[in-house]
Amino acid sequence: MEMQAFPHGPLSGEARPPGDKSISHRALMLAALAVGESRIEGLLEGEDVLATARALGALGVELVRRGPGAWTVHGVGVSGLAEPEEVLDLGNAGTGARLLMGILAGHPFTSFLSGDASLRRRPMARVAEPLRAMGAEILARSGCRLPLAITGTNRLVPIVWRSPVASAQVKSAILLCGLHAPGETTVIEPLPSRDHTERMLAGMGAELRTAPAEGGVVAVTVVGQPELVPQSFTVPADPSSAAFPAVAAAARPGSRIRLAGVGLNPSRTGSYTTLAEMGARIAILDRHREGGEEVGTLEVEGGELAAVDVPAERAPAMIDEYPILFVAAALARGRSRFRGLAELRVKESDRLAAMAEGLRACGVRCGIEGDDLWVEGDGGPPAGGARIDARLDHRIAMSFLVLGGLAREGVRVEGAETIATSFPGFAELVNGLGARITTLAPDAAG
Repeated sequence: MEMQAFPHGPLSGEARPPGDKSISHRALMLAALAVGESRIEGLLEGEDVLATARALGALGVELVRRGPGAWTVHGVGVSGLAEPEEVLDLGNAGTGARLLMGILAGHPFTSFLSGDASLRRRPMARVAEPLRAMGAEILARSGCRLPLAITGTNRLVPIVWRSPVASAQVKSAILLCGLHAPGETTVIEPLPSRDHTERMLAGMGAELRTAPAEGGVVAVTVVGQPELVPQSFTVPADPSSAAFPAVAAAARPGSRIRLAGVGLNPSRTGSYTTLAEMGARIAILDRHREGGEEVGTLEVEGGELAAVDVPAERAPAMIDEYPILFVAAALARGRSRFRGLAELRVKESDRLAAMAEGLRACGVRCGIEGDDLWVEGDGGPPAGGARIDARLDHRIAMSFLVLGGLAREGVRVEGAETIATSFPGFAELVNGLGARITTLAPDAAG
């Protein structure tokens, strides 16, 4: 599917972005491991999360959709899943695949996992290595890629794992595996990553400890074999998804929008810190807590943006928002530098290379130096006018559609169907605020 964004004027109005994808995956999985009925409100019903729901159903979990974003999950308890009769197809859901591997490692049967072309290119070794150390058997393609077979065991060994990268997916997979092991399992990270798994497990009765560790910023320990208590989860709006309309408004003088119910977990707000450093006018209204997570309404006003130098240690708090922040930098005055972006090379695509190529096609000066990216803006709109291949990456697709609305000429994006994995209704939401995005007919797109 191909979409085109046309230049638009100031944005205005209020909208609620879709539910948080990270929390939606975890709500379904942890509800499945509880004993009894959990109820979820505000679940993101994008393709990634629905793939996780289908996989849990194939593993013997009863899930009932009660209405838009409203689900009931009848949990089977830790180690209570059943051997699937079919290959578990996770689509484009990297979070779903990696976290599910951690759960399956504690079940004494063999499961086969696969996904779409993009997911099959993504490396799974960072998760597979600690799970193997705990006793699971994993057979994968070269480069430890999907499809793979995982044979779990009810004789897991708890470990202390020093992760070479700060990754919530790696940490969560190990902690979920640790639920099935006797004793204590610990993950040590070089930088703090998002902590949704820990918050939700603690709320369900699991015993967790977080403490400083020598040589690492933080160590998280889970005590295995708990009985998880079913919960009522309310999923906040996704701060990563909210970043797209936020940048579209912040970079267009005269704009003023409100984005309601957005998650404000400190491990997820690096993009808003960065935008504030660029001079964006962002206020937080109606700050409160829902389901253990802080949420609020973001009020964003448009104005001039200035270049920024983003430190590498901020990456875990905004790893998914770099593509749209590169767009913000293209509209800012001066040279912005984003440091330590090696992790972007192993996302749904090589986001570092893909964004640099697309920005240049839109007339933006930029360059890659090692694992850094610099973007040069003159404070005005870039040329635009390009046709971008999103490379099956939803965040690249949305980023260039936002750029097309802020450029002098519109931008066409090929492969925009992947947006449905994380932000169903993206075009409708931003168009309701004043953007101009259309879906091209097949003959027009060809």
